[in-house]
Amino acid sequence: MKNLIDQLYLEHILSKDDILFLLNNLTKIEDVDYLHKKARDASQIYYDDNVYMRGLIEFTNYCKNDCLYCGIRHSNKFASRYRLSELEILECCEEGSRLGYKTFVLQGGEDPYYNDDRILSMIKLIKESYPDNAITLSFGEKSYESYKKYYDAGVDRYLLRHETYSKSLYENLHPNMSFENRIECLKNLKTIGYQVGAGFMVGLPGQTNEDFVEDLFFLKELSPHMVGIGPFIPQKDTPLANKEKGTLEKTCILLSIIRLMLPKVLLPATTALGSINPKGRELGLKSGANVVMPNLSPVNVRDKYALYDGKICTGDEAAHCRQCIEKRIESAGFKVDMSRGDHFDRR
Repeated sequence: MKNLIDQLYLEHILSKDDILFLLNNLTKIEDVDYLHKKARDASQIYYDDNVYMRGLIEFTNYCKNDCLYCGIRHSNKFASRYRLSELEILECCEEGSRLGYKTFVLQGGEDPYYNDDRILSMIKLIKESYPDNAITLSFGEKSYESYKKYYDAGVDRYLLRHETYSKSLYENLHPNMSFENRIECLKNLKTIGYQVGAGFMVGLPGQTNEDFVEDLFFLKELSPHMVGIGPFIPQKDTPLANKEKGTLEKTCILLSIIRLMLPKVLLPATTALGSINPKGRELGLKSGANVVMPNLSPVNVRDKYALYDGKICTGDEAAHCRQCIEKRIESAGFKVDMSRGDHFDRR
C-alpha cells in the first residue's frame, strides 16, 4: 500500500486500477495516516504550511434548478428566499476588507434575476472599491459569452463543481440538466482564462469507488486550479432527506489523493466537513487542504442558505467567524495567509 502511495506522491498519477485498489483497501489506520502525511508533504512543496482565507458572500438562495440533494432547489416550498441588494453585498465586502480578506467569493443559486447586466454592475462596484482583491464567482452554468463578460470585467476565478463524472448519476440527481453542458462550462471557463474550480460530492446515494476513480481522472485531465469536495449531507425538505450522509473519513482520503494527483491545486477544507464533525475542517487541512472560506453573509440570511442540514456558523458574526477559524487553523499546526492566495502557477 505504501509503495502505491509513494508512487503517487512522486509521479502524480497511477493507473485507474491502482487508484481503485487504494480506495477499496485503505482500511488500516497506519496506511490512511501515511496517505495524509504524503499529501501534506506535497502541499508544503508549493504552499508551505499556509492556509488561505476567502470571504464567502452567499448573495441569493433563489435557484431555477431542482437538484435532488439541495435545500435551495426550486421545488422546495419551505425555503425562505432572499436576495442581497448591491448595497448589502458591498457592506459584506467592506466588513471583509476590514477583517483582512483579499478574496471575495460570491456564491448563489442559479437565480434568473441576476442577468448579465446585474452581475456586471455588481462586479464593477466591487472592483472600484477593492481593486486589489480577487473576485470569485460561483452561481452555476452560464453561456460562454456571459462567462467572458464577467472575466473581462475583472473576475478572477469561477467555481463550478461537476458534482459527479458519472453521466447517469449526474442526470438522475439533476432533473432537466445536461451532464455534457456542465463539462462544457468548465472547459469554457478554462479557455477564457479563469482560475477554475471543479469538484464533487462524496457519499451520494448510489455512488461507488469506481465513480470516484472517474472523478479523479477527469480532474487530472481538466487540471483545475481549485477542487472543492465535501460529504453529501441530506436536507430535510428534499427527496434525499432520509438517505445516509457521506463520511469524513472517505472525504479526507479523497482530499489526499487529489493533492497527490494535483500537487499545486488549491483545496478547500469545506464548511460541510466541519458540519459532520467538530474537527472536520482541521482534519481536512491535515489531509492536504489549504483553503478555508469563512462566511461574510449577513447573519439574518445565513440559515436561509440551507444547502444541507446542520450547517455550522450560521449565527456567527463575520468577525467571530474570522477569529474562530484562525484559531482552528493554528491549532492544527498551520499558518493563516491573508493574501489573495492565487494558484502557484498564476502568481
